[in-house]
Amino acid sequence: MIRQRRCRAAFRAGRTADRGVAVRTGRGVRQDRTGTAAAPSSPAATDAVRRAPVTLCVPRETSRSHIGGYATCPARKGSFQQFARCAHRTCHAPPIMDAKPPSPDAFLIRRTLQEIAPNADKATSYFYALLFVRHPELRDMFPVAMDTQRDRLLKALLTAAEHMDDTAALTDYLSGLGRGHRKYGTRPEHYPAVGEALLGALARYAAPVWAPQTEAAWVRTYTAISQIMIDAAAADERTAPAWWHAEVVGHERRTSDVAVITLRPDQPYPFVAGQYTSVETPWWPRVWRHYSFAAAPRDDGLLSFHIRAIPAGWVSTSLVHRAVPGDVIRLGPPAGSMTVDHTTDAGLLCLGGGTGIAPIKALVEDVVRHGGTRDVEVFYGARHRYDLYDLDTMLAMEREHNWLSVRTVICDTPPDALTGPLPDAVRRHGPWEEYDAYLSGPPGMVRSSVDTLVRIGMPAHRIRHDLGHGPLVTVEY
Repeated sequence: MIRQRRCRAAFRAGRTADRGVAVRTGRGVRQDRTGTAAAPSSPAATDAVRRAPVTLCVPRETSRSHIGGYATCPARKGSFQQFARCAHRTCHAPPIMDAKPPSPDAFLIRRTLQEIAPNADKATSYFYALLFVRHPELRDMFPVAMDTQRDRLLKALLTAAEHMDDTAALTDYLSGLGRGHRKYGTRPEHYPAVGEALLGALARYAAPVWAPQTEAAWVRTYTAISQIMIDAAAADERTAPAWWHAEVVGHERRTSDVAVITLRPDQPYPFVAGQYTSVETPWWPRVWRHYSFAAAPRDDGLLSFHIRAIPAGWVSTSLVHRAVPGDVIRLGPPAGSMTVDHTTDAGLLCLGGGTGIAPIKALVEDVVRHGGTRDVEVFYGARHRYDLYDLDTMLAMEREHNWLSVRTVICDTPPDALTGPLPDAVRRHGPWEEYDAYLSGPPGMVRSSVDTLVRIGMPAHRIRHDLGHGPLVTVEY
């Protein structure tokens, strides 16, 4: 109990745990005079650290522009419980042959994640319960219904902790997270409160492996994480607003559940084709959802989105069925790494499923703006022909640019389109060794497409996507 109070005090002070703490090893207790977590001292325990599985969600190649090379992880299939359990399970991605052994702190943190996996949902609920009981003033920062939000913050924290050994990419991710949290009204003094609740939830649901050195590792990691986010938010505050107000100036229904929405932001909104933003409507305050830009930056400053109303989707349903010109919504800052590298002349292999065609269209426009000298192959997938709501636009672009090819892949077997699953159609029309791949659409489609491309020999670092809009967060199409 004394030790817990000291670590919690460290959160409030914005520093790591005190030096000289006693840490428990595999066969006893020894003094750690440096203040860092001590590695297990027995030969067997030391060997276990060296042989411990590196997190299965580590990118196969470190890259600031593509932290998402681990999309084949089964945790991408949905629940936080699956995500947490993945820390020590085998992915169906190719093994990382040159991965370095995890640091002692990383080993302790991943062991904690493995322990809480069977009760991850309970741990998440307990986390928020602790946060709101101890700091009720924070409750108003969250939506009334916590169904979607419930695991988002904790998932982001744990994901960041699990990737702590990839410093450059993790710093990029955390900086974006810190900037994005400005729209929630997050302030530096909120981080210690979140840290206390996180520590309490982990201590309760990872009790069999919870020890002083484990707690110290989490304190150090969370302190570093929060400081990066705080610094990024402070720097962003000097140059950008926390959010933008944007007026609906166009609302075109393409199908019964898909609308193309055009917005005019109240001030310049800088973004890059292929990125996405978060959207809050006036009908559901504090509920934010992510949507990709459907056009490259325009001279008139207007923004375009393709929105599909999904069952029980509060924001998407409101935007499709309720929004009209004149309504004002809020936008968070742009984010995402599925952008075109214009320093290379490699071809672009673009797979868009459903409304996932929106960022693909933006990428094609971006290539046009940069001269349009590279081959672009677009596969536009849908269940039925009537789901190809933007096909006319894509075909018009194909007629105008001889370097662009557009193929449709439809499940209901029309005579003039490719058939079968989208990844299978892509595989049949290779080879793609000289291409960079860009994937956007339903999570299942993106995962299967990544698997297919890796199996046919495409290096993972050449496969770009924002599954979950950013490999460490969740996307709503």
